[in-house]
Amino acid sequence: MKAQQIEGAVVLVTGANRGIGRALMEALLARGVKKVYAAVRDPETLEGVHDARLVPLRLDLTDADQIRAVADAAPDVEIVFNNAGVALARGLAEATTLDHARREMEVNYFGPLQLILRLAPTLARNGGGAIVNVGSIAGLINFPFIPTYGASKAAQHSLTQAARFLLGRQGTAVIGAYPGPVDTEMSHDAPFPKTSASDVAHAILDGIEAGQEDIYPDPASREFSQQFETSPKTAERQMAAMAAGLMAGMAA
Repeated sequence: MKAQQIEGAVVLVTGANRGIGRALMEALLARGVKKVYAAVRDPETLEGVHDARLVPLRLDLTDADQIRAVADAAPDVEIVFNNAGVALARGLAEATTLDHARREMEVNYFGPLQLILRLAPTLARNGGGAIVNVGSIAGLINFPFIPTYGASKAAQHSLTQAARFLLGRQGTAVIGAYPGPVDTEMSHDAPFPKTSASDVAHAILDGIEAGQEDIYPDPASREFSQQFETSPKTAERQMAAMAAGLMAGMAA
């Protein structure tokens, strides 16, 4: 896969107001992009960012009309970061599990899918560019304590693989980023070491510029990738053992 140049590019980042998305937005501005379309549910959450290159856009990934409007508002976009995501369900025994799982699929899978469908022709007109799907190692090996989130990220991972082939024919690179535990609001209560969102964001951009198809942007995900590539079944068992240990610790 060819390397993508960050400096001077026009980019779109979903979920750009917090977590990895905000860190990506800040890292992109620091690396000299021409423009950042910051797509968020509430544009007022970006008021603290003062940069003429920032273009706030309203985007709820469960709203097809807003997805269409965002695509129409970004005719010059060259790199798309599908970053926004939610993790809601805990386990499989809650009364709200099914509703939470549907919401996770809408935001983590169907939202990025719709955005890809809307923006693929734009990227083709602008020379191909790239789509970066920010997934999770939980989409490769499910974390049993957030099972439906992992399922939604697995769907996103599968979409990444298909889009890489189908959109590659128009010159669009499709990149998967698979972070491990990151120090964000989403993982605030997770009882294990986490990497800063800023470090993860810069590692993702480094991977893009290096022409990597699959980016593991933190120590935990890089260690995981080595085990996963050697033996997915062993990685699954190790994840289950870790989950069992965490659950035992919480129950004690």
